[in-house]
Amino acid sequence: MKSLADIQKVHHRSTLPGTPEPAWEVALLFPPQGQWSEEDYLALETNRLVEYNNGSIEVLPMPTLTHQRIVLAFIKLLLAYLSEHPVGEFFPAPVRLRLREGRYREPDLVFVSDIHASWKHEQYLSGADWVLEVVSPDDPARDYVVKRREYAEAGVPEYWIVDPEKMLILVLTLADEGVYREAGVFRPGETAVSSVLDGFRVAVSQALLQDQK
Repeated sequence: MKSLADIQKVHHRSTLPGTPEPAWEVALLFPPQGQWSEEDYLALETNRLVEYNNGSIEVLPMPTLTHQRIVLAFIKLLLAYLSEHPVGEFFPAPVRLRLREGRYREPDLVFVSDIHASWKHEQYLSGADWVLEVVSPDDPARDYVVKRREYAEAGVPEYWIVDPEKMLILVLTLADEGVYREAGVFRPGETAVSSVLDGFRVAVSQALLQDQK
């Protein structure tokens, strides 16, 4: 992570003379990177997605319109599903999911079944039965590699990766050895099926907005 001094240097090199200075003093109101506690992180109030890892925070890029449209499509599908199968509750981002001590993620969508209601705390979730991420173009490996490992280690039974660039939905289910196995790679014209949400089926073309083009 860059220090405040490093960020200031980059700002000074990349801006035109006479450009107003950002309010650097505001940054001093918060702990330095590496010294954030979980309490500090949970007390942070912002409309940006911010994740936490062992004393440091990461501010994620603002989602694109395509990203948000896909999330909205899944919200509508999940609402329809839960109206017929009232088996739990889902939460859209921003919502904090505690994966382990010192590690929080903010998935695009999280489902918690009724039998795991104890996982729901006012400021965060301490577990999930199903998570979904829409791949961000700035760093696809974050969703395909890093979060795949982290969600598996946290014991999340099913992880959906929705990739608008590759036009696919990857459904991953947790194997006995604690790693994800591919339950299916679904493309336009096919239907993605969940093993955790019994009866939840998603037409890939609909979810990836192909039906609207």
